[in-house]
Amino acid sequence: MTGYLLASQGSSGGGESSGETTSHQLLALLAHARETPSGRFFIEVPSVAQFAGELEGFPHHALVLILKQADLLDKANQAVLTSWRARELGLALRVADFATLENRDNALQLSRLSHLLVAHDHPEREAITRFARHSSPPLRVVVDRIPGWQALEACAGTGIEGIFADICRAPREIKQAVKLGPEAQQILQLMHLVQGDADIRNVEKALKTDLQLSYKLLRYINSAGFGLEVEVESARHAVSMLGYAPLFRWLLLLLARTHTTGFSPALMQAAMIRGRFAELLGQDFLTRREAENLFVVGMFSFLDRLLGTPVPEVLAQLVLPPAVSEALLSREGVYAPVLALVEACEGLDGRAVDFSAPMSMTAEDVNKAHVSAIMWAQNIKM
Repeated sequence: MTGYLLASQGSSGGGESSGETTSHQLLALLAHARETPSGRFFIEVPSVAQFAGELEGFPHHALVLILKQADLLDKANQAVLTSWRARELGLALRVADFATLENRDNALQLSRLSHLLVAHDHPEREAITRFARHSSPPLRVVVDRIPGWQALEACAGTGIEGIFADICRAPREIKQAVKLGPEAQQILQLMHLVQGDADIRNVEKALKTDLQLSYKLLRYINSAGFGLEVEVESARHAVSMLGYAPLFRWLLLLLARTHTTGFSPALMQAAMIRGRFAELLGQDFLTRREAENLFVVGMFSFLDRLLGTPVPEVLAQLVLPPAVSEALLSREGVYAPVLALVEACEGLDGRAVDFSAPMSMTAEDVNKAHVSAIMWAQNIKM
């Protein structure tokens, strides 16, 4: 996944000044994040002049500023744009027409770009894509607001990237329920051991029967998302360092990747973010174990699309806490409000406040947790 387009719910209709305020807030949110991002964040910049001195405190390589055509071509902005590119900031242009790209008078300004954004239904999309590929250096093309999974897969097949509006909530047809394979069954057996608080020696023995599984565990715990100062070199050490609840989480992440024929990296990232986001939101008013259960709730809410298997069928093979099953099957119980808030934050319809207010969560609380979850997911290696 290339990165994430950040926007504020309800910001699209607020005019120029509203857009500038939103962009300032998003930049400030990123600048004060505790985690170091490994991916990119795309942010609309209503005015280059307004942002000339606003980009300190955040890794420049992780930021792509989406410029207006007039700002890119304005001679008064060229010194600032040159400075931004020298500091490894990504610059993207939302392309209105192909003529702008063809115009030789714009060559110098266009050379400062790293990305082109083009609408999915743009009549000149193919010509714009060809231009980007033959530019020196080549530009990366991002197709904006891809309408569905079929269109997303078509774009991926041509090597261009995309912004999929509400990917988390877009239905993904399961043409035929997929029977869980041997790898999934083995992971489910390990999950049973962990749920039953089995002796660590039994868990270690089960891991050792599959060297690939042991390797994946070590890769996971040694990834940047954990921030460990020493390298973990054995499965037993990894289980001891993790504890059973985080180990169950890792097994759940692995289970979500076993459906190879329909696996989507973008959907996997979205599921990881949803799980971590829910967990972080619950940490302020739930016990540690209950907050960890929220990660399971968030991930499982995606499992039908990730595995190609209905959620009730997977749940039937596990003994999960009743509150987890209640949230997933009927959207009721102690975890349901948090799941509803997380899902509302994944859209741009302005409904998030309807779910955050009853839990006395401020926009700042929710935003910090959301960005932290995104950065966590970027840094986890599976």
